[in-house]
Amino acid sequence: MLSDEQEKILPYNGEVLIFQLSKAKFATEKTTRLHVKRMVYDSGTNLFVQKSSGLFSMHGGNLSIEMVCCNCTTDFRTGINLPCILMREKKNSVFKYFLLLLHSSNKFEQCLNFKLDYELKDDIRLLNGPTVLWRHAKKLFYISIKTCTVLSASVQFSSIEWVGEIENEGIVILGMRTACLPGERDGQTFSVSDGAIWGSEFVVYAIENQKILTGICFLPHAYSSVISCVHVCRIEISKSQFKTSVVAITCKKQLIWFQDGLPKNVCQLQDEEPCSIQVAATSRNDLLFVVSFASRDVCVVRKDSFQVASRWQNVKSVLVDDFIGTGTEQILLLFKDVSNTDSLSTFRITDFGEVSYASDISCKKDFPHAEQLQENGFLTIQALETRLQTGCTSVRQLLQHLRLKEKVLFESCSALIDLVQGTEHILPTAEKEGLVSLWDDAENLLHPLDKRTTMTSEGPEHLIEKLWQRVVDDSLVVGVKITESLNLSLDDVSLSLVMDQDFTSVSPVIECQSKIVKLNNTFSAMSVSSCQMEPQPKRIKLDFHSENDLKKEYHERPSKIARDVAKTFVAITQLSPLLAFRDVCCMILLHAKRRKYRDGDLQESKKLTLLCGKILLNLEDISSGKYSVNLPRNNSHSTDTMEDILAILAVAFKFSFQIVSSDCTLTPVNMWLLSQMECMPIKECPENMFCHKLGNLHGTVFNWNLKTPFEGILTLFCRNQTVLFQCLHSLIGVLPSTCKVKPLRLESKDILTDQLALALEKEMVTFRSSFSSVVSEVENNLTVSYEASKTMSRVTVSSLSEKKEAVQQFREELQNEQKQSALGMNRIVSGALYRQMALKIAGAQLCSDTIACRLNIS
Repeated sequence: MLSDEQEKILPYNGEVLIFQLSKAKFATEKTTRLHVKRMVYDSGTNLFVQKSSGLFSMHGGNLSIEMVCCNCTTDFRTGINLPCILMREKKNSVFKYFLLLLHSSNKFEQCLNFKLDYELKDDIRLLNGPTVLWRHAKKLFYISIKTCTVLSASVQFSSIEWVGEIENEGIVILGMRTACLPGERDGQTFSVSDGAIWGSEFVVYAIENQKILTGICFLPHAYSSVISCVHVCRIEISKSQFKTSVVAITCKKQLIWFQDGLPKNVCQLQDEEPCSIQVAATSRNDLLFVVSFASRDVCVVRKDSFQVASRWQNVKSVLVDDFIGTGTEQILLLFKDVSNTDSLSTFRITDFGEVSYASDISCKKDFPHAEQLQENGFLTIQALETRLQTGCTSVRQLLQHLRLKEKVLFESCSALIDLVQGTEHILPTAEKEGLVSLWDDAENLLHPLDKRTTMTSEGPEHLIEKLWQRVVDDSLVVGVKITESLNLSLDDVSLSLVMDQDFTSVSPVIECQSKIVKLNNTFSAMSVSSCQMEPQPKRIKLDFHSENDLKKEYHERPSKIARDVAKTFVAITQLSPLLAFRDVCCMILLHAKRRKYRDGDLQESKKLTLLCGKILLNLEDISSGKYSVNLPRNNSHSTDTMEDILAILAVAFKFSFQIVSSDCTLTPVNMWLLSQMECMPIKECPENMFCHKLGNLHGTVFNWNLKTPFEGILTLFCRNQTVLFQCLHSLIGVLPSTCKVKPLRLESKDILTDQLALALEKEMVTFRSSFSSVVSEVENNLTVSYEASKTMSRVTVSSLSEKKEAVQQFREELQNEQKQSALGMNRIVSGALYRQMALKIAGAQLCSDTIACRLNIS
């Protein structure tokens, strides 16, 4: 039977630990028990329920055992934060203290014990280690598991305001001590008021380093006589100086915010005798300062407004922790209830934001009147119903839009697959689907596509030469080699990969990037020319030849080259997403614009969709290296060599560098390529060299173009920039120190297209300005002569008086005007002006022709 109980409450990782100490009632029972209950909040029942419990027995019924204090500290042996409770046992005039750690298994461990001849009363703190620290007779004492003995500090404190840890300093103590007044300086003494301010001062003491730090960066010394509670929110060390953020309570009922030792904000409190302050970090990233008073009143102050947000009375205990598991802290208020002995029967959990849970609290100040509650509830329900209806309408519209979008996508994919397989597919009209067509739905558009437009009958036999695939790193390269006749040209060519499976949730169209490579027995499309190629003329100069001679000359030009030109189109896509489908069968589509010429005239131009074939892909073939790039060192001839090179260059990054040497030739570059890089010329295109060196450099393609013995251009096709840096690092090591390596900017088609547009615009402006200047010069000459003759005729007419002579004069004037008109029809330009105009036009045409040539070979 229990005779006497002592209770303490401690928050720990969202749980509430209730420690109860029970003593034996009868003398025959010589055991004192320490009970612990782990309580957790149940949001379903809105109650705290017991999770587990533990028991620790202490023998000796005649002994006076009690709990001193409890806290959560870190055990330096394991680094785990555990609940810790300090017990006191009194026997005669000797006080025995022992420290208990509570483990997760609810087992207690006695980790520390010591004896004193006095009772601990002032400033008792449990710190990490665990360490017990207290103050007695203005002296500071502490003991920990590491020391095992009681040690004293060299500094005296009249009070301890805060204890914490600082980086590189360990445990530090912010306390107050009697200040030593400075002596006389230069014959001057301090006044009485100055002595009152310096009566006490703040000091910071590091226990482990046993040194005194300055305390002026925490709190001004002038507040030392009025401060009652202190909490340090933040402390950092920057440039050997403390950066602090401190909140403190004064005996004048003020809550003051200090920043780096200077007061920043003040909040006036209403209650007397504040005794503790706690800080809670809420879900709104706001700090709440919880102030407890000796009268069991509690108030909360927000940091943002620094005003009292709420007040409660008759509060038994205040705890700060994450009790509901949201990841942020809440405030747990335990109210004193005489009718119920359970500590957690009457409570409230709040963070002044989204969290607010409470039991049945009979506190009138916490709840409004019943009429106000009913009115607020009615207005809240109306607002929530309106918001719910609006949200449901938006959700329905969104679902309808998503279903329609999904239907359009799958209908398009189905039409694409039917088009590839040569089957008919009729697309539904826009009105049937509830859509608005972007063009007029004519009747002929509803019929199946004309198969002749796809060239499925005549295209593959005449155009497709070879379909191949390669695997390079994490990329799949698919190539289509076609033969394009001179009377049949393809423009805007691209490839598409369509998976040949029945998909219900994945689009069968594979995202890929298309490229084109032209091969004219040499590798000019992939190499960097040593000099700019002469651009082909954009126009044919008309002379005095007949039209038949012109057509004959036009048709004789292509006879100097081969009749058919081979082109290879490649598509690159990521390999890893395809392997998720195990065995993949892809159809290759070629999209282009077909143009037919006959007798030099464009006869036909229409879109072309061509089925090139199918490719199979599975993980077994990739693992066996079936589609891997394989270029042997012996440079033996293989039909697949060109495909391997194209696959490497398709996924590689192109970099060009200009190398200039002022005092020596660039012979070391060739030696470097052959020896260190272990490069060998490619048989099909000897001007390019393939790197056979093992490691990251394997597969790099080099093109060395020596313009002069002292200048050349090195082009690299490598997998990534890391390989580029390795090559440049190795190259710089063999080049003389006087050599200069300059990167060349590779111009994209978009940039060249913009430049060509500007050049053509400049050419047009040049034409217009040149002809305008010529016309204006001739018109000025004609105007001057015409005005001179007109003036003379007017003078003659004014002197005549008879009518016959006047008519004769007007006749002569008309004849002069006819002569001027005839001269105007046959305008003659001076030779200097013509040469100047021709020079400007030729320069503009040369610029546009050069850019057009660079765009053609890019």
